[in-house]
Amino acid sequence: MTESTAANSAAQGEDQDALILDSVRRFLDREVKPHVHRLEHDDIYPEEIVAGMKALGLFGATIAAEYGGLGLSTTTYARIVELVSSVWMSLSGIFNSHLIMAAAVQRFGTEAQKRHFLPRFASGELRGGLALTEPDCGTDLQAIRTTARRDGDHYRVNGTKTWISNGIHGQCFALLVKTDPAAQPRHRGMSLFLAEKGPGFTVSRKLEKLGYKGIDSAELVFTDYRIPADRLIGGSEGLGLKHALGGLELGRINVAARGVGVAQAALDQAVAYSQVRKTFGKPICEHQAIQLKLADMATQVRAARLLVQDAAHAYDRGERCDMEAGMAKLFASEAAVSCSLESMRIHGGYGYSKEFTVERLYRDAPLLVIGEGTNELQRIIIARQLIERNPV
Repeated sequence: MTESTAANSAAQGEDQDALILDSVRRFLDREVKPHVHRLEHDDIYPEEIVAGMKALGLFGATIAAEYGGLGLSTTTYARIVELVSSVWMSLSGIFNSHLIMAAAVQRFGTEAQKRHFLPRFASGELRGGLALTEPDCGTDLQAIRTTARRDGDHYRVNGTKTWISNGIHGQCFALLVKTDPAAQPRHRGMSLFLAEKGPGFTVSRKLEKLGYKGIDSAELVFTDYRIPADRLIGGSEGLGLKHALGGLELGRINVAARGVGVAQAALDQAVAYSQVRKTFGKPICEHQAIQLKLADMATQVRAARLLVQDAAHAYDRGERCDMEAGMAKLFASEAAVSCSLESMRIHGGYGYSKEFTVERLYRDAPLLVIGEGTNELQRIIIARQLIERNPV
């Protein structure tokens, strides 16, 4: 490929990305903003908005074009997530968990699994997410107790998963189980399956949350649930933790991008309000105390965005990026918490009212420091990678 051809190709890609981002913006302005307050307040699953996301192709955003997806770069995908989260963070969770499941299939699945599932994932016909967390196990995934025992050409699954996004409205999940509970080290006994709802697979209850409303978080129970052996991702037992963690790199970039979106929304709300609210005869944006807050918020948002871009570029290059994704997730999620609190303080009493957007941002932000691996875990990952990449 000549330099001019490569330049033209890159320019076309940028034009396509710009069109997609513009379509997402118009969709958010037209179909989401007018309804967010009511849907979030009443914790209603946004059926019509989800249909619109299907039409936009968001459920196939990072799935390769050969399998019916948009084939977007992670960098562009992160920008979409930021845009969506700046309007309503819950929507990003509906397609993020789904795309982590799709990434596990695309990166590690057999060709037959890719051909069978990815086109249905991309169209949104078959939606779902990740089923990793259990009542007694979150950060330490090797401690899961859900088992899958071989039974002829099937496996028989028993156990419980909790805090599963899309658990009620999704139909298919990347299910992490123990196929050899006695294996040492423990990760060698873990496998990842594609589990579609059916007999023995039940949703026991919807879990109520402080924020992150609209998207369903549920507890899933498996009781002698039979799953065909050809649903084992990659076709080999013992690789489940590797496959799950590979998908979580994308998930952490997504969560970081959500953090940028929430922080940006909080900043936007604060900048706008500070220009119309007056005290002591002048807009509060002219008071130095408010200016200091706005300056810190703007700096945090920009730094967070750059960290997300750095991690996304590394992922697109095919490099190991658990440190970069961890840094982005750590900083951006903390920025979301900090900026939402500062925005609330700038709003004063109105920031505590459910009539204002900042109250929702304040409730949504804390999830980001917990989800996709706590920020304490991110710090450990960053430190370990720092040592591993810089041996003496």
